[in-house]
Order: sequence, then C-alpha cells, then structure tokens
Amino acid sequence: MAPSPDRAPVEAGDAYHIEIQELGTEGDGIGYVDDFVVIVPEATLGESVTVEVTRVEESFALARALESRGT
Repeated sequence: MAPSPDRAPVEAGDAYHIEIQELGTEGDGIGYVDDFVVIVPEATLGESVTVEVTRVEESFALARALESRGT
C-alpha cells in the first residue's frame, strides 16, 4: 500500500531498519521508508542501520542510529 501523499509513512519514536543509499550535502546518510526520505546524521553510504525517528516533517524525517550492521 502506497503512503498517503498528505501523511508521512513514519512516526516519531518508531524504529525502522534502512540502508543508507545516498549522502546529503552536509554528509548525512539518507535512506528511505516507503520512498519517504529519512536523514541519519553520521551514517555512511551503504550502511545497513536500525534507526529511531526523532522528527517528522512534511517531506522528510530525521532519525538517530540505534544499531549499525556496517557496509
């Protein structure tokens, strides 16, 4: 099921397992949950990481790494 365009598919406080697929302009890791951008500071490209969402905005979420499985 595709996420509603007016509602993010993630919620603050929830944990997700994502792969860092891109790096942002500030060097933060970027992964996705249902095509929704999740920004993870200090994550590295190719890293497989469990994150906790800390803030949800209209077009992206911020998260902190809980556990990393390396590259």
